[in-house]
Order: sequence, then C-alpha cells, then structure tokens
Amino acid sequence: MKSNLDTYKFISWNVNGFRAIMNKGFMDFFNQEQADIIALQEIKMKQEQADFTFDGYYDYWHSAEKLGYSGTCVLTKIKPLNVFYDMPNGIHPKEGRIITLEYASFYFINVYVPNSQRDLLRLEYRMMFEDDFRQYVNELNEIKPVIICGDLNVAHQEIDIKNAKANRRNAGFTIEERAKMTELLSQGFIDTYRFLYPEKIEYTWWSYLFKARANNIGWRIDYFLISKKLKDRLVDSFIKTNIYGSDHCPVGIIFKKEA
Repeated sequence: MKSNLDTYKFISWNVNGFRAIMNKGFMDFFNQEQADIIALQEIKMKQEQADFTFDGYYDYWHSAEKLGYSGTCVLTKIKPLNVFYDMPNGIHPKEGRIITLEYASFYFINVYVPNSQRDLLRLEYRMMFEDDFRQYVNELNEIKPVIICGDLNVAHQEIDIKNAKANRRNAGFTIEERAKMTELLSQGFIDTYRFLYPEKIEYTWWSYLFKARANNIGWRIDYFLISKKLKDRLVDSFIKTNIYGSDHCPVGIIFKKEA
C-alpha cells in the first residue's frame, strides 16, 4: 500500500490529542508512511502550542475555541490552491471541525463530525450539522469532485460494529445517524472501504473500557468517502489496525494522480 509516482497516499487519523500521540510513536508512523496528505482529528490543541514541525509538509490547523477540545489539522506535501475552514456563512464556527483544501481536480475535506453524546444529548445538533455538511459538500461536488475523510462518528451498517443489537440507541449507531450517512452516500458519494471490501470486517475505534481493543470489540466510524466521479481513480482503501497510540487507528486510500 505504498504510493508511487502514479498515485497518492492519503491518511486520516483521530489522534485523540496531538501532543499525547507525539509521545506514542506518531513520528515513527509519519516517517514510515510518507503520505501525501495526513488529516488529523481531535488534535485538542492550538498551533502556537506545538513544539514540533513536519519537514516537507504544509500544515493547516483549525482549533476549537474551547481549550483541549476537538480540532483538526492537515499535513500535506501538495500545496493547495485554496484552504477553507468550517462551512460558508460562519455556520458551526467554534469547534474546529472542518478544513477544506482545494486542488486542481478535487476538493479534500477533513471533518470531525460531532458526537451525539451519552443519552443523545447532542443528537439534535448533530442532525443539523449533518444537513448543513451534506449541503456544503454537494455544492462543492457541483464544482469539482470531493474527497471526504475523518471521524464521522457513525457505524453505518451492522457489519461496521461488533455488537449491533446492544448499541441501537447509543450515540454513533442510532437510526437517525445512520440514515444521514445513507442520505449523503445516496447523493453521489462512495464509502471507499465498503465499496472495495463489501464483506470485510475491520474496525477503527475501540473503547478504552473492558479491554475492547484486545478483544476487537470495535466500531468502524472513520472513513474516506469520494465522489462517484472519482471511483476510477481509487486504487485501494485500508485500515491500519496494527497502529496504536489513540483509541482510533488510521485509515487511508491509495488514489491515482491526474492523467
């Protein structure tokens, strides 16, 4: 799963604290992968707090106003034409959840979708975010194709979660959240991993409780979605379950460069 002169390697990872994961082998992973773009979620810090840099990469940070919360970052070898933060008109501006990079033949979006929280206290807000985000990416998709990656905080199908029946009304596996994912996909997008591996079972997130990761009691909630118009450029989609340091593991795609 190496990139070469004809392909890009794109990786997404919810690191659950950028400073924390720097002490858990992130630079070894970074140097080994040599990805063209690495999108990070839940960085929980501001750029001015960083005492580390990434040679050969442009870095774009979008931190939450609340300290130690949420936040996204993109490290890219490929300089974008433009960079946008959040959604238009200042919608959902305080939690550092969206970075969009514009390239010649596609938009690349890094997103950390809100968690509906225990007892679904934030489900109503989550539904509004989903609707606004879907409108945003659909508008971009009318201009040029879109690549979406990140922690989407939903296990879309029963195959994407270890204990489906026990989680039907838990955040990340409600009917409402799963329906929003279905709606997004139905409007011209592909779940790259499920497109290539319709019956394969791998997870991307495990609770820290009850030895969930050791027992592989997980959820697949981290994704790469692409516009259907890009499907002929998709080479592979992968989940790196052997990489530790966060409660999530990295996911990625290998993607053909422009002809």
